[in-house]
Amino acid sequence: MKSTYSEAFIEQAVSKALARGSRPITEISRDLNVPYHTLRKWLGKSSMSKRGEFKSRERRPGDWSPEEQLQALHETHELSDEALQAWCREKGLFAHNLTAWRTAFCEGAKSPAGASAQSRTLKDENAKLKRELARKEKALAEAAALLILQKKYQALWEDEDK
Repeated sequence: MKSTYSEAFIEQAVSKALARGSRPITEISRDLNVPYHTLRKWLGKSSMSKRGEFKSRERRPGDWSPEEQLQALHETHELSDEALQAWCREKGLFAHNLTAWRTAFCEGAKSPAGASAQSRTLKDENAKLKRELARKEKALAEAAALLILQKKYQALWEDEDK
């Protein structure tokens, strides 16, 4: 039996799947009661997934700047659960987005301001050193192999001279 879905439902399902974060698509399809492959097909056909942008005016949580995130946290700090949910619906967010932003700001406050840049520099330097070490290990292995071959060659010719 083939089910038909309205265009509005398909658009909402695709936007929910695109904004799923780290949740797998199988979980989204179960939540929506839509077969997994149907949802994948919608995602493939969707012009939103091809262009990487949403048709609606709402922004994804990742599109919010840090200043806007801080303002949103400030506005929602004292709200009750119902008021918070209403605010989130109005802005196109979920409560877990606000929680994640709050956690990120708290962790950012604990680390020094230049720690992120310094961390990135150290990671880059570490990657460079690992590449250099791997290159040198290959060169050393090649030199050892050549030395062994040279010794075998000399041993072979010494046997013929006797």
